[in-house]
Amino acid sequence: MQPIIVIPSRIASTRLPRKALAEIDGEAMIVHVARRAVAAGLGPVLVAAGDEEIRAAVAGMDGVEALLTDPALPSGSDRVQAALEAYDPMGRHDCVINLQGDLPLVEPDTLRQALRPLEDGRFDIGTLVAPVESAEERDADSVVKVACTFQGDDDVARALYFSRSVIPWGEGVYWHHVGVYAWRRDALARFVTLPPSGLEVREKLEQLRALEAGMTIGCARIDTAPLGVDTAEDLARVRARVGERASCR
Repeated sequence: MQPIIVIPSRIASTRLPRKALAEIDGEAMIVHVARRAVAAGLGPVLVAAGDEEIRAAVAGMDGVEALLTDPALPSGSDRVQAALEAYDPMGRHDCVINLQGDLPLVEPDTLRQALRPLEDGRFDIGTLVAPVESAEERDADSVVKVACTFQGDDDVARALYFSRSVIPWGEGVYWHHVGVYAWRRDALARFVTLPPSGLEVREKLEQLRALEAGMTIGCARIDTAPLGVDTAEDLARVRARVGERASCR
């Protein structure tokens, strides 16, 4: 595989406006995310910026390029596809990692794990899951849960459904979905041509469009979900975590 990492980012975030530019230890959050993508060493890192301020924030970063995309594009996936076609029209990169711009603490190795489901022919899309660690995490509608089952020592399982509700019913592990996707390039190209699906609109989860269209999503399991930023409280936790790490250096 010849992967590329694309980070879609825009200022008009619903829950936390301008969060891509939120300051963390003196730098914009998008800078932290891009730096971790470069550290993964998987291939080029491209920021698909919906706004000039975001493009300017990462300008001059080693190993990072930024392209402005149409701010009217409806989703991060559309932004990734638009940037990819502009950057690599000849299709040299056959798979693309869509890294959300609100994961400033994502570990570089985590991005490598997202490619594991694409190593066999069963899956169109790879993503990541981690065990839910608390009742609060399980019940939060900001935490997306995945119905999937890992057989024996397998570290990849097929996603059957995603929901903001607690799924599945009964005793057992609950899986927290981590918003990193590894797309086969043809799968992404097909996906962005599809209209929003009924379950996607109901759950407000874009990945359900892929499942409803018959695409297969493979989940690679990791030990712990990286702390993402959806709310002001999340941002405060990330700032505290980064501050703790800085004080230990």
